[in-house]
Amino acid sequence: MNIEAMEYFQKIAELKSISKVADISHISQPALSQQIQKLEESLGQRLLIRSNRGVELTSAGEIVLKYTENIIRTYNELLKGLEEGEKSELKIEAESTLYNYCLPCALIRMREMFPTHNYHLISKSSDQIEEDILNDICEVGFTTNIPREEALVSHNVLKEKVVLVSAKEYNFPEKIVLKEVLKHPLIILNKRCIIIENLESALNEQGYSINELEIASKLDTTEAIKTLVKKGYGAAFLPYHAIKEDSFEGKLNFSRIEDYNLDYNVYMVYKTPDLLSSEIREFIKGFKSLGTNICC
Repeated sequence: MNIEAMEYFQKIAELKSISKVADISHISQPALSQQIQKLEESLGQRLLIRSNRGVELTSAGEIVLKYTENIIRTYNELLKGLEEGEKSELKIEAESTLYNYCLPCALIRMREMFPTHNYHLISKSSDQIEEDILNDICEVGFTTNIPREEALVSHNVLKEKVVLVSAKEYNFPEKIVLKEVLKHPLIILNKRCIIIENLESALNEQGYSINELEIASKLDTTEAIKTLVKKGYGAAFLPYHAIKEDSFEGKLNFSRIEDYNLDYNVYMVYKTPDLLSSEIREFIKGFKSLGTNICC
């Protein structure tokens, strides 16, 4: 199977056009069509249907597309590994908030414990982390969800508090009921995350819908959200460790929801110990010894 052909196939599925992909890839349309034909022949399935409206995936094409991104990512990691040679480096993936606010300090303490270890920390989504561990792209992951795959082991390393963050002029009390939040504009992440999922469940249990919230803005990062909150454009539900320093410096206030618990667990995820190298087992044992004191 040709990786380059799979990359072309992925682009065609995204743009729904062979001619557009040929243009942006600087390849002739006949040569591109030949690449796709060879991919179809190697799989024994037709993947694309051409029509006046562009290109559509067959049912087999839909199945292949589901695996394409992971295959390409695994292949690229293979090339990277070959370039790095035998250099020992433990790859660790984490969801973005954990990547930014918890793990950097924890890994410093781990380096003090194991001076010969080298750590490469990468930000990924929970689903990607699970796939990457299963495919040996990374050795250890940190997520907010218990893994779905039976081949993976998880260990609860932290209970993260979720707080309602606001600028001083909002004058929110230290404790506030969830119903009161509906009266104020909120700034949230532009993607599904454990906080949004827990908030949605809390609202549903109390007879409300997340659609009843007044959403002032949806942003891609926690830091961007904090910037708008400081400017007074709305409040936000954020992990405590993401705003701890801002709170100490008096830049942000935070309140706790008293009638519902939005807190969540953080899990260290890895393969079963018998499948791990001694260095990874050493890391896992050492990280567990840190207890819950892992955040900066």
